Amino acid sequence: MGSKYVDTTAIMQVIGCVFNKPQLLEVTDKYSIVDEDFADPFHKTIFGAIYKIHELGANKITLESISDFLSSRPKSAAVYKQGKGEEWLLKISENAMPSAFDYYYGRLKKFSLLRAFDNCGIDVTDIYDADNILDTKKKQLQEDQLDNSTLEQIADIVDAKIDNIRLQYVDDAFGEAQQAGDGIFDLIEKFKEHPEVGVPLYGPLINTVTRGARLKKFYLRSAATGIGKTRSMIADCCYIGCNKIYDETFGCIGSGPAEPVLFNTTEQELKEIQTMMLAFLSNVNEEHILNGEYGEGEEERVLQAAKLLKESPIFVEELPDFSLQDVENKIKKNIREHDVKYVFHDYIHTSLKILEEITKRSGGVKLREDNILFMLSTRLKDICNQYGVFIMSATQLNGDYQDSKTPDQNLLRGAKAIADKIDYGSILLSVKDDDLVSLENILSSNIFERPTIKMSIYKNRRGRYKGVILWCKADLGVCRIKPMFCTTYDYEMVSIDDVRIRIDEESAFECED
Repeated sequence: MGSKYVDTTAIMQVIGCVFNKPQLLEVTDKYSIVDEDFADPFHKTIFGAIYKIHELGANKITLESISDFLSSRPKSAAVYKQGKGEEWLLKISENAMPSAFDYYYGRLKKFSLLRAFDNCGIDVTDIYDADNILDTKKKQLQEDQLDNSTLEQIADIVDAKIDNIRLQYVDDAFGEAQQAGDGIFDLIEKFKEHPEVGVPLYGPLINTVTRGARLKKFYLRSAATGIGKTRSMIADCCYIGCNKIYDETFGCIGSGPAEPVLFNTTEQELKEIQTMMLAFLSNVNEEHILNGEYGEGEEERVLQAAKLLKESPIFVEELPDFSLQDVENKIKKNIREHDVKYVFHDYIHTSLKILEEITKRSGGVKLREDNILFMLSTRLKDICNQYGVFIMSATQLNGDYQDSKTPDQNLLRGAKAIADKIDYGSILLSVKDDDLVSLENILSSNIFERPTIKMSIYKNRRGRYKGVILWCKADLGVCRIKPMFCTTYDYEMVSIDDVRIRIDEESAFECED
C-alpha cells in the first residue's frame, strides 16, 4: 500500500457507495474526496475513473463505462486489470452500505490526514498507532478517540505538539535577564530617526491618535449593528493593502505601501466584502456597484479599483463557524504563505464551534458569553505577540449603550474584560440631537461639517489621547468615516493635529504634522 495509515474497509465503502450513487460527488459542501485520499494506485485509478465519468455528465456508472474510459489510458488500464478491477468493483458495490457513508467518509479523511502527517515525518502514534497489534485495549481506545474526533481536532493535536517544540527550542520564554540600560542610547537615536509608528490607517486624525497600525498591537473598534464597524475595518484593510485610493478632491492618490493583509470574515461572503472594498477604493457608492448603474466617470473608477484590488496583497478567509484554533490556523497559514503582517478579524463573537471547543476543554462546564469572548480576545493578543503581527477586530455593544453618558469599555457586549487585552479601544456611536446641542459652540463656527458618528477612544496604550471623542462625518456607502475634530467627554475642544505617516527610502515610517 505504501503507507501504514490506510483503512481498507473505509476505502471499499466509500468507492462502493460512490460507484452506486455518483451523485454523492455533487454534495461539495459536505464531501470532498480527492486522489490523495487513496494511497494505493489501484484505488486511486478506480476512484479517478468514477469521478471523471460523472464529471462528464454520467448519472450512472457501469463496469463498461469504466473500461471504456480507461481504454485510452493504458497505464491506468493496466493497474485496473492487474488488480482485477471489475471483480473488485462488483464485490464492493454489493456490500456497500449507503446508510454508513458518512462514517466511512470520515474514516477515509482522517486516515488521509494521518498519512499526510506521517509522510512529513511527524509522529502521530499517540493519535493512532497503526503498528500496534498486541495491545488491544490501547487499540480500542485509539479507535474510539479517532471516531469521536473531527479533522480539525486531530490537526489541533499535531499543531500543539509543533507549538510546544517551537516554544522549547525557538521561542525561549526563559531567556537571561537584561540590564535596563542595555542599548538605551541606540534606542533614543532610533526614535529620533524613525518615531514609533506603524503603517498608516485611513485618516490623519486616526493616525494621530493610534500612531498607525503597529506590529504586535491589538486594536478593537466596537459598535452597534449598522454603525460601520465592518466598513471602517474594510477601509483600513484596503488602505494598508493597496497603494492608491480615489480622493474626491485630488483624484487617485497614494495611500502608502501595499502591505500583505488578511481579512477574516465571520458573517459575510467574499462577494460582499469585495463590493465594499470596491466602494472604498473608488469612492463610488456601493449601491451603484450592486445595481450596475453608474454616474459619470464612476464605472471607470470602479474598474480601476478592481484592477488595483486584483493586484493587491489582500487575502480574505471566510469563517462562518469557527473555533479558537481555526482563527489561529487561518492567521498562521497566511503568515506562512503570504507573509501577512496585518490582520483584520470581523468580529469577536461566539460560534457553535467555539462553544463546543471550550465546553470540551472545561470538562463539560458551560461558560458565560463574557468568558468565551475574553478567551477569544486573549488568543488574538497572544497571536499578536507570538507572530509579530498587527490585529484589528471588533465587538458588538451591550444593551446599555444608548443611555450611557460615558462611552467606554463598560459598553462592550459580554466582556468588558476584553479591554484588558487590547492596546487600543474605540467605540462608534451615532450622533444624537443632544450631542449636537452640546456641540453648538463648535459647530456654529462653520469650520466643521455636522458630524454623524462619534468615535470614543477609551484606551490607547502608548498613545497621548484617550478619554476623548473624535467627531466624524460618515459615508458608509463608500465605507469612509472621516474624523473632523476632537473633544473631551464633556464636549470641550481638544487641540489635535493631523498626522500623516510617510514611508522613507529605507521602508521605515515617519510622522509628518
